[in-house]
Amino acid sequence: MGIKLISANMLLNNPTDPVVWRGPVIAGTVKQFWSEVVWGDVDYMFVDMPPGTGDVPLTVFQSLPVNGVVIVTSPQQLVSMIVSKAVNMAGMMKIPVVGLVENMSYVKCPDCGKEFSVFGKSNIEEIAKQFSITNTAKIPIDPNLASVADHGLVELFEGDWLEAMADQIEKL
Repeated sequence: MGIKLISANMLLNNPTDPVVWRGPVIAGTVKQFWSEVVWGDVDYMFVDMPPGTGDVPLTVFQSLPVNGVVIVTSPQQLVSMIVSKAVNMAGMMKIPVVGLVENMSYVKCPDCGKEFSVFGKSNIEEIAKQFSITNTAKIPIDPNLASVADHGLVELFEGDWLEAMADQIEKL
């Protein structure tokens, strides 16, 4: 029941200690988390990976039975280059990109309802068009969402930004 998770950070004596590991140790940890953690019967497994095309994504794509990836981005221009690399890597590994999510896309004024792009203009549509990704979502900056997430109660938050994404994932 609920959401199960594992993180290298959970293994540290002090949660503020950095995890300074090189490629082979990282790859081994990813494989160990997959094969030795008792996950039970899960419907979906999401692997949160660092941005880019380094050791973790390569290990995940080569070692785990991945049905598809959802790439999470933000509105900054530099990030679009990293997203392009991630999409191209997924393509090289024959992993379908089932969605593109832009986090911190905008903030909505609680008084007037106007949306402000505080981190720059969204470019999710251009990226999606470039790579023929049909499933996109924009997640706003919302203090209420941050608060429930900080308290481990994210399921209490109501927002429909990811419904189409969830529907697409269920079809896999």
